[in-house]
Amino acid sequence: MLQLELRRLRLHVLAGAFFVGAMAALVPGAPALAQGPGAVRGLPDFTDLVEQVGPSVVNIRTLEKSRGNGNAGSPGDEDMQEFFRRFFGVPMPNMPRQGPRPNRPQEDEQPRGVGSGFILTGDGFIMTNAHVVDGADEVIVTLTDKREFKARLIGADKRTDVAVVKIEASGLPAVKVGDVSRLKVGEWVMAIGSPFGLENSVTAGIVSAKQRDTGDYLPFIQTDVAINPGNSGGPLINMRGEVVGVNSQIYSRSGGYMGISFAIPMDEAVRVSDQLRASGRVTRGRIGVQIDQVTKEVAESLGLGKPLGALVRGVESGSPAEKAGVEAGDIITRFDGKTIEKASDLPRFVGSIKPGTRTTFTVFRRGANKELSVVIGEPEPEKAVARKPTDREDKAKPSASVQLLGLSVSELAEAQKKELKIRGGVKVDAATEGAARAGLREGDVITQVANQEVLSVKDFDAVVARLEKGKPVSILFRRGEWAQYALIRPVR
Repeated sequence: MLQLELRRLRLHVLAGAFFVGAMAALVPGAPALAQGPGAVRGLPDFTDLVEQVGPSVVNIRTLEKSRGNGNAGSPGDEDMQEFFRRFFGVPMPNMPRQGPRPNRPQEDEQPRGVGSGFILTGDGFIMTNAHVVDGADEVIVTLTDKREFKARLIGADKRTDVAVVKIEASGLPAVKVGDVSRLKVGEWVMAIGSPFGLENSVTAGIVSAKQRDTGDYLPFIQTDVAINPGNSGGPLINMRGEVVGVNSQIYSRSGGYMGISFAIPMDEAVRVSDQLRASGRVTRGRIGVQIDQVTKEVAESLGLGKPLGALVRGVESGSPAEKAGVEAGDIITRFDGKTIEKASDLPRFVGSIKPGTRTTFTVFRRGANKELSVVIGEPEPEKAVARKPTDREDKAKPSASVQLLGLSVSELAEAQKKELKIRGGVKVDAATEGAARAGLREGDVITQVANQEVLSVKDFDAVVARLEKGKPVSILFRRGEWAQYALIRPVR
């Protein structure tokens, strides 16, 4: 009888523990079981964070001067205009317009867009996205206490999408900047902004990924926090009430939020904002190379081991890279003491170094590492550098067809060597079989075969004769000013 009562008591205890655990999972703030790695934890409570950070978030409206015949878009359309500009890169199609307003002056300020921002310093410096203020004739900042200020644009950097504006005020509640390196995937984060003009809207989610490469200059923080037009420029906040990112973009196939949003890491944003506040612009280093990713196949064929680094496809004439001895086909694996895991790392590393600074880097060239030294240069205005091969070049007598790779090649004319700034190579007259499947075509210039330099048809034939039967062959070739690798699988 006593054993039966003990069993019943044990069941009641277990049932009570289960109930407490279930309530902790369903009710914010409820107690949670904290025993063992699989313990149930309560959901986060964001109320304190909203009270703490909310006053530091601002609404930003932009105006532009209308110089037309008096027709103007609906004042409520600025949200959708900003949406299409940011997420599609085009004006909103078939934008409905109101009828003419006969008494409107020839030049009038019209609503242009809406966004968010947050207070960096108590004396009125505010951070937002560059695309929020781009092209605006006037920027209006509204605080949570409903005070409105006309803001002055301090500077904007389109490459990182960071901008700083200034309002004439003091004693403002500035945000706390967090350490992005401490941010973990799966960590809860919160966003505050003005989606569709709805001021101080709060959304929350988790960090989905870090260092997300979207092809832009910066590696983004990916989250599942709901971000919509008007959230742009608002803060991404961790559970300590610190700003760790600037909400900037979404990924969408439908045009609406689909659970993927991106924020600019705060350490990068602060670095840019410091330069904007100091000089109104951002100065980045450059070395003058065009780069591409290193694929697994190319890395294995070259003996690199694993795919890392940045493949140099072209070197600008007179650039710091050319003066340092960089060649098309080099793979830059380290720069300024940092390993380049992927090609997009290189422009970030170079851009963070002050122009005029001398630094070292490592290139992988023809099976060996080579240390080079370079003086970082300043960005130059974009200019056309592409050159097309002339049709008036003297064609040398073609060599016999090389059937092993499906290539027919001939000597390269001196004029083309000079034009491409290379010591030598062979010109592709025809590409069939494996060469055609690898993407080579007539007119390409081959400079390396199987990681060995080729200066002439004689060199080419000699290298091909030593190739191992059936083994894929790496080919470095030039197409115009661009260099790239191809893998040919022998037909024999």
